[in-house]
Amino acid sequence: MAATTLNVKSVTELLESWLPKLGFEVYPLKVGWYNSVLPPSLRLAFPDDTLAVVVLSTPAMFEQAFLPFLKESGCHGISDPIDQCVKHCVTSAVSQCFPGQKVDVMYDYEMLPSRKPKFLAQTAAHVSGAAFYYQKSDVTDQPWAEKKMFGVCVHPRFGGWFAIRALLVFGDVTVGSEMVQPVPPDCVPTREGRIQLLEAFNFHWQDWSYRDIVRPVQIYSQRQKDYFSTRPAQRFALLKTWGFLQMEDHQPETNADAQGQENGHG
Repeated sequence: MAATTLNVKSVTELLESWLPKLGFEVYPLKVGWYNSVLPPSLRLAFPDDTLAVVVLSTPAMFEQAFLPFLKESGCHGISDPIDQCVKHCVTSAVSQCFPGQKVDVMYDYEMLPSRKPKFLAQTAAHVSGAAFYYQKSDVTDQPWAEKKMFGVCVHPRFGGWFAIRALLVFGDVTVGSEMVQPVPPDCVPTREGRIQLLEAFNFHWQDWSYRDIVRPVQIYSQRQKDYFSTRPAQRFALLKTWGFLQMEDHQPETNADAQGQENGHG
């Protein structure tokens, strides 16, 4: 498809013809919205009027994309199986929807040589209107003094039961003033609720409670909870007990996510 035929509407519609059936959501944004809230060292190297799309996974992704991916394709090498599945789904969608079109794809787990992430997933979700990124600065009269508190995104329909997976940048597609930046839904408007959310996320993320700060329309299945509750080093063994990965002897990645909290990994 020629670059001149692409715009916000056509890009979004093409992606939505492919990814939602696999349990993903897509939200368009301007690169300038993202860059405007970050210091120069973290900005994307694209003009402000460049079109980008953030890709989220919903609770349905595990059953609609991940388990079928394991059954049909299996995993290769030592990288994280979820990451492999997401990459397979996104690259397939891009190649099918935009043949010949240059699309820069960045995943939540990818790092630059400087060890900085290729993009800040929660910032991208916030400026696109997909989810509100609650941070320490969003709490008045903070009770934590100088203690560092990590922020967390809340989705208006899924609460914390989702993940931010990828950012697609369409370097040849520019958008003008007709694209108005949406305001992310403020799902946790009270000071007390925000304190509860940030404390649950920072101090008790393993018990899943922060994900239910709003009533979700869907949560992870028990099998999905079991998977993400398992330490990354043991997940290949768990998949084998489920009947997957029997043909290969996988060794898990040693630097798998230790946080268990960032929305990019479950």
